[in-house]
Amino acid sequence: MAKNFKLKAEEMKDLVPPMGGCLATDKITVDGMKVGRMYREEPDFAQDCGWRFLSGTEDQDYVDNPDNLNYYNVNTIANYDQAIIPYIQLPYGTELERISGTDEFVIIPG
Repeated sequence: MAKNFKLKAEEMKDLVPPMGGCLATDKITVDGMKVGRMYREEPDFAQDCGWRFLSGTEDQDYVDNPDNLNYYNVNTIANYDQAIIPYIQLPYGTELERISGTDEFVIIPG
């Protein structure tokens, strides 16, 4: 089934330098929710930068369903939520949560 993305390809702007792919859920790319949680893990393959973006409303069943997430260029997710941009150079092992009602994230201690 084709997904009805919130943003169209022609709406995308170059906001961040190329850094590879990331995983994001449909809550962001289809439903248009803001990123609520983001974490960076060791990449799964060469073109993967390790970032994982979630709205924060997903439950385990949702993220376990591969139909609910996809790989995207990090720039694509930056177009959905520019608040991630100051954080995308942080190292592997970083986990962040949005401060409710703001465009700022705090590091979740590991």
